[in-house]
Formats: sequence, C-alpha cells, structure tokens
Amino acid sequence: MSNVWDARAAAYVDSDAHRGGADLEQLVAWAEGARSALDVATGGGHVARRLRDEGIDVVTLDPSPGMNPDVISRAEDLPFADASFDVVACRTAAHHFADPAGAVREMGRVARDRVLLVDTEFMGEEAEQAEALRDPSHVRNYSEAEWRAFAEAAGLRVADVEHFEHAFDLAAWLARTGCEGDEAERAVALLGERVHDGRLTLRKIAVRAVKP
Repeated sequence: MSNVWDARAAAYVDSDAHRGGADLEQLVAWAEGARSALDVATGGGHVARRLRDEGIDVVTLDPSPGMNPDVISRAEDLPFADASFDVVACRTAAHHFADPAGAVREMGRVARDRVLLVDTEFMGEEAEQAEALRDPSHVRNYSEAEWRAFAEAAGLRVADVEHFEHAFDLAAWLARTGCEGDEAERAVALLGERVHDGRLTLRKIAVRAVKP
C-alpha cells in the first residue's frame, strides 16, 4: 500500500476534502490543553499543522514514506511506550486500516489523556461500494456504534461524539485515486443525492475518547 500512497502524497497535501473543515476544527478544540500529540496516519499533515498552530508539540506517523512523516509505522503497531503523548489523533484514515479495533487499542495505549478520532461515517452499502470503486484500498467506514465499541474495547470512555456533513469537489475526489471512466460513473451513481452541482457531501463522525 505504501507505494500507492507515495504516488498520491502531493494530492492529499492539496486536497480540499482534507485540509480543512468543521471536523478538523472540532478535533483541534478537543485537543485544548495538551502539550504533546501523536498524529496517526498523518497523510497530508493537516491535523499536525493545526495542532502546531495551537502550540502543541506534534509527532507525525504514517506507513507511507512519501507522506514525509516523522515516524514510518502502521497504526496497529505504534512504536512508542505507554502514555507517551497527551493526545493521540487520527483523522480520515481509519477506513483504510486492516484492524481498526487494534489501531484504536494502540492509540489508547500510547495516549496519556485522550484519543481523538475522525472519519467518514458508514452511510450504507451503496456508499461503501462507491468508496471501494473509487479507491480499492478502502476497507470500510464505521457507524457510531462500531466506533463506540472500538473505544470501549480499548479501555477508553467515549466522552463526546459529533456528526458533520462535509462537502468538497467531486472531480478532485475521483482524480486523487485515478478513478475514471465506467468506474467513476458507477461510483457517482451509487452515491446518489450526495452528489450535487459537482460537489460530494459525506457524513463524518468525530469521537473524543478519554482514559479512565
């Protein structure tokens, strides 16, 4: 997978779907008071950038060398001691993880205080099919109940959950993964009313989970 993501790195740095949004600002607000943070699956580095804007010392981590992280590692195998960071954050990445429950468990282990999770929310099987057509590295989006279960299995308490409607450019979303032709047309058809005037609106979920 790292070769795929190395090739996409620049597109994710510039992505309008990733570089901002109410979900990102919610994550930053929830990180208030932290002095150190780990940004898991940093991608284009947007979480790290915003947390650093708030004066937080951030270590970035990603399995893809092309994303230029501080540490190259999978989310399921974090190479840090227990309670190494005040906050551990992961935004718009877990739908690619082979073992999301294991990743949340690892995030909880290395967090001293809280784990902040943001991702696209499960919106039905047709939306899942569209995501997989557009990007074969997509595994699955998860429901609020599933996110709560991941957190609780990791020994965390879910303190807050927020939901957002996140709109961005449809053509750029397809182009980032090289989805075109019949596959792009099928993906758009499966998304139905979520596509309007050249923009795609996806539902996102944000979870603040705290150490007991």
